[in-house]
Amino acid sequence: MGGTKLGLQAGSDVSLYIMHWSFLDPDSKTVRSIQKTFRTTEVIAIVLANRNIHSKTVADNFFNPELGKLNDPYLMQDMDKAVERVLKNIKSDNPIMVFGDYDVDGTTGVASLHLALQKFGANVSYYIPDREKEGYGLSLKGIEVARDNNIDLIITCDCGINAFDQVNYANEKGINIIITDHHTPDEQLPNAHAILNPKRSDCNYPFKGLCGGGVAFKLISALGNELNVPLSEYDEILPLITLGTAADIVPIKDENRTIVHHGLNMLDKLEKPGLKSLMELAGLKGNISIGQLVFNIAPRINAAGRLGDANRAVELLVTEDEHNARVLAKELDEENKRRQLIQQAVVDEALLKVNAEADLKNEHALVLANEGWHPGVVGIVASKIKEEFNRPAVIIALENGTGKGSARSIPGFDLYTALTACKQHLDGYGGHPMAAGLTVSTNKLGSFKKAFIDVANESLTVENLQATLVLDSELALKDITPRFMEFLDKLSPYGPGNMRPKFAIRNAEVSGAPRVIGKTGEHIRFKIKQGLKSFPAVGFGLSSKYELLITGQPVDIACVVETNEWQGNTSIQLNVRDIKQAEL
Repeated sequence: MGGTKLGLQAGSDVSLYIMHWSFLDPDSKTVRSIQKTFRTTEVIAIVLANRNIHSKTVADNFFNPELGKLNDPYLMQDMDKAVERVLKNIKSDNPIMVFGDYDVDGTTGVASLHLALQKFGANVSYYIPDREKEGYGLSLKGIEVARDNNIDLIITCDCGINAFDQVNYANEKGINIIITDHHTPDEQLPNAHAILNPKRSDCNYPFKGLCGGGVAFKLISALGNELNVPLSEYDEILPLITLGTAADIVPIKDENRTIVHHGLNMLDKLEKPGLKSLMELAGLKGNISIGQLVFNIAPRINAAGRLGDANRAVELLVTEDEHNARVLAKELDEENKRRQLIQQAVVDEALLKVNAEADLKNEHALVLANEGWHPGVVGIVASKIKEEFNRPAVIIALENGTGKGSARSIPGFDLYTALTACKQHLDGYGGHPMAAGLTVSTNKLGSFKKAFIDVANESLTVENLQATLVLDSELALKDITPRFMEFLDKLSPYGPGNMRPKFAIRNAEVSGAPRVIGKTGEHIRFKIKQGLKSFPAVGFGLSSKYELLITGQPVDIACVVETNEWQGNTSIQLNVRDIKQAEL
């Protein structure tokens, strides 16, 4: 947890920077019932109970996700209208434009739609707007490009749900718009030909947690049903939807879990060279996890749109040319390295601004703005600041009288609702409860900042700002058996809604001499022991705990238990999230 390494402000509440451990507390009768039903240990039963896996039927659906059990796409409002309109252009060979957002969800969704429509025989092109010149969402320029190329149908991906003026403009030009989006809609909807969004108030689609690419995939599935193309033929598309699902931090449950489960398994069988080249460049092989996609692949794809033309990301994902794929993958890798340098500079300046301008004791949110910050990195910086101070953060890049901002939130604070309460101070906004984007005029920045912090102060208590680590249960080292590790493996893929189980190991002996590691000595490696059992442990960002570990006193640790692969060797490792002096 951050905070302590920056030095606390005078008057700030030190208790906010101490990690609080909170245990999920399933009903004891349910735990005993699960133990009996599955003939398993108490720890495994607790983990299952915490995920509401309490019967063999639920367990079978969870542990054996089948593509054939995905929801009927026609349950989604307007799906029939969308399919009919797309088939009309396929049959007449009239061109279709797929228009997407410039983030990972948008570009992978666009690539998926492009590949699928090609497979279905469509005359299809794609368009990703320029982040700085056109801004977020369906753009007038994109519509004009469609008009100039005699395109009468645009399908959006991961955007468009609030594009009222743009849809009206397209209608005037004789261009139909099919919106596929997952962002929260307003009470009114644009006047589009069809709107696919499970979050529509009049949509009875049973799963609301799809990402933008996931909604596009439902359209692909419906079209495939009409054209007799089975799901088994989407082995180049499902990995892309998986990547978008992972990167957009949507819940890895229900349909998302099924998509991701199969998409991950298809990654080592890719035939198209684009994503394969990117994975090779990132050094990924074998059993790839959601975390590896999020931290190794997503930033490279995002870099295309953050610092340049995001159309390169789509080109990479759809190309058949191996040389072109390698060139583009290398280009995005270099772009990502440049993004990292720019991002770190903005993070450093934002941290200085917090210390200089923010009143952490009395302000439950942070709104930071500056001239010269790159608008392409404000989302990542907002995430870093949110994590550092455990409160909602809005980071705004100012240029020529306008601010382009990104916001990230903590549990219990709905960003979209908060921005709606402040909308009179904004030129535009959109997003989710946990992540959002906005534009604000420089002359309204002060009033927006005050209004947003007022909303946060009304909604969040000091307890909400307490850094909290939610743990599944206590665990003894003797409980870490081959069967336990097999269970953890089957519980994956992990992500929001199905996080990797975290455990407390109490009263453990520190074995051997702890070592501080990392380029700047920010991490720590050590061993812990209980009785005859011992395991290696690593604490990323926890080198401040070194002095506690060398006292010789027993410790309590909060950790996940994972399999570590290094130079061809596989071992069990405790990935430590916090360390405390043992409560004897």
